[in-house]
Amino acid sequence: MEAFRPFTSVAAAMPAPDIDTDQIFPARFLKKTRKQGLGQFLFNDLRYDEDGSERAGFVLNQPRYRQARILVAERNFGCGSSREQAVYTLFDFGIRSVIAPSFGDIFFNNCFKNGLLPIPLAPAVVATLLALIRNMPGIEFRIDLEGQNVSAPDGPRYRFEIDPLRKQSLLQGMDEIDFTLGYSGSIDRFEREQEAGMDWPR
Repeated sequence: MEAFRPFTSVAAAMPAPDIDTDQIFPARFLKKTRKQGLGQFLFNDLRYDEDGSERAGFVLNQPRYRQARILVAERNFGCGSSREQAVYTLFDFGIRSVIAPSFGDIFFNNCFKNGLLPIPLAPAVVATLLALIRNMPGIEFRIDLEGQNVSAPDGPRYRFEIDPLRKQSLLQGMDEIDFTLGYSGSIDRFEREQEAGMDWPR
């Protein structure tokens, strides 16, 4: 997993509540694999007309937001089904962080397993960030995981909370498997001691 570093990016606004995993990654694409590039299916039914042409009004189709790495959304982002592809498709598109007042629980947990940082901030703070995007199209925000803050140019820093283990895992680019393998020496030692200290059938 890619280590999470401080970065500055244009932020795209998705100012609607309850954006669910089927909107993020429609169920009919579930047989697609990451090798095929899941980013192309992100918000498919919002981004494209039935004939496959782009909807000019959708935020990620607008030139200034095509390279956005930050989404700012309303409450309950990622609700709905448990499909992990919702995180895959955001990450494969290039999104590295989603800021919202709240998230679907399973989506929130899946983000940390795949190197995407979900940042829950107070509704009033998110409203401020959305207003900045609306009034200053193309504004860039900076996300500093080490310092646990989001900032805008010449603006205040908004602190966010994160579980310390999850923070370190993201900073070091470790998923749960990598974390477990880091204890392989201790696991091997435990198994040797167990085998030596018990009368296992041979």
